[in-house]
Amino acid sequence: MSFLKEFKEFAMKGNVMDLAVGVIIGAAFGKIVTSLVENILMPIIGVFTGGVNFTDKFILLNDSKGTDFPSLAKAKEAGAPAFAYGAFIQSVFDFIIIAFCIFLLVKFMNRLSRSKTEAPAAPPEPTTQEKLLMEIRDTLKSK
Repeated sequence: MSFLKEFKEFAMKGNVMDLAVGVIIGAAFGKIVTSLVENILMPIIGVFTGGVNFTDKFILLNDSKGTDFPSLAKAKEAGAPAFAYGAFIQSVFDFIIIAFCIFLLVKFMNRLSRSKTEAPAAPPEPTTQEKLLMEIRDTLKSK
């Protein structure tokens, strides 16, 4: 019985719950950023690069048969050994875009958290003893 109680206490701690929420939000944010990259940014970049699709860039490592494959998928389907440098370039490019999006999000969240900070609290009112001492001080100064 104590094992279940300990597990419940562990699972309900704030850190574990915060981590769970962070993972769930991170997964959802990852889908949003992936969609941003694939559906919005890459078509725009494709226009500027002349429609070049980096993922289909490859070099056949064993070209003894003299075959020419139109895409990396066809080369892999035929079992041809291929050096898929385009997929690597695309992954690096995706990482840079995702890292930049995360940077912008963190910067935005930091700006929000700074604006939410409250103004410093007013100093507390002096106690009756302090008021009495101030009156004595002012009386002594006036003499």
